[in-house]
Amino acid sequence: MAVIGLTFSSLASAQQAGSPADEADLRQLSEQLAELKASYAQEVRRLRELDMQVQALQARLAGKVPTATQGAAMAPATAPTAAPSPGTPGAAAAPPPSSAGYASTAAEAEQAQSEPMSRSVADVKQATRTLFDQRLVIENGLTYNRYDRKQLTLNGFLALDAIFLGNIAVENVESDTLNYNLAARWGVSPNLTLNLDVPYIARKTVYQKGGAGGAAASIAQEETTGNGLGDITASANYRLLAEQGSRPETVLNFGVTMPTGQEPYGIPWTVLERDDDDFIRFAVPDEQPTGNGAWQASIGVSAVKTSDPAILFGNIGYTYSFTTSFDDIDNNPDTVNPGDVRLGDSFYFGGGVAFAFNERTSFSMSLSNRLSARAQTRGEGTPWNKVIGSDANSAMFNLGVTYALNPNATMVGLLGIGLTPDAPDFSLGFRVPYSL
Repeated sequence: MAVIGLTFSSLASAQQAGSPADEADLRQLSEQLAELKASYAQEVRRLRELDMQVQALQARLAGKVPTATQGAAMAPATAPTAAPSPGTPGAAAAPPPSSAGYASTAAEAEQAQSEPMSRSVADVKQATRTLFDQRLVIENGLTYNRYDRKQLTLNGFLALDAIFLGNIAVENVESDTLNYNLAARWGVSPNLTLNLDVPYIARKTVYQKGGAGGAAASIAQEETTGNGLGDITASANYRLLAEQGSRPETVLNFGVTMPTGQEPYGIPWTVLERDDDDFIRFAVPDEQPTGNGAWQASIGVSAVKTSDPAILFGNIGYTYSFTTSFDDIDNNPDTVNPGDVRLGDSFYFGGGVAFAFNERTSFSMSLSNRLSARAQTRGEGTPWNKVIGSDANSAMFNLGVTYALNPNATMVGLLGIGLTPDAPDFSLGFRVPYSL
């Protein structure tokens, strides 16, 4: 800059002197000035290209693509003081120093800008069913749920408002459920994905009842199991709005659950204890069901917003249960009562945040809640009756980790902690989606 300023001063002095014989010197100074301007523009262009290449390499190593604004913000404010030899070809066509932003002239920069989203971000969006750039995904999942419920039963009355006369029994139900799920996700178009989930369920339930035989210290225990195909779900995800600026990506979800599993109605029960008046005190089912026995339809909306390095997501939806008829809707082993059952509709919502640690790993925290209304039953020729205690509030706090095993496979680990009595005590799951 000092050389350019000195040249400007010399040229101005020569013009003010008005020497009629120094036209040759004036031409020489003008040529030097033009060469310096061309060299300065060339160096600025080279500096921009080097900066774009550095940004591209950093993006490829960290899994993040810098924007043009970020690249412009990192540009040096001053020009190089040392200029190369004049006469560099193409220097006169370079953009002037006052040009805003960087031109995409470096091949590495163009490659970085054309790269897709970070792999960890894509894995989070795949877990939330908001990824639409995959043609076919086959997913294998294994989930373990643990339930433990205790209930105090009093069968009698209070004497003198202080002394209980009758039987005191403690009922305990412990259930372990293992669910293997085979799923297929097919990307029909850039905005539509079809899903099919086929579960296989194995259950073991232990029933314990205190006060067996009328003795408070006596405990009876029985164990039942069940395994088989669960209820198959077919669903679809349609992208309503793509993420743009402050607007999140919005996806419409709708699905149908088919009663392909073993229904809980009509299963034979085994009586383990009766009173003297033939009242059943302790009975258990011969096997455990693997489905709910009714058709269900659900609709919901999901939203995802990326804010590097965080990914915000949430969902809300509603599930409707259709009325279904069964040959026996009573769990009394001595009677057979055909009738209709309508499970309670449910309303669910949830939200959370995920953090992309690097290109291959992300960590998520979320809260999910499902509110279910009471179920209703109706025998032949009788009105609808609500089933007391069939309503539920199941809330879970979830922790998840995704890790990219290779370019096509991802491992997803999930830990759920029950927050309400109706939720599992804890849930542990693993999924491996594989892109074809």
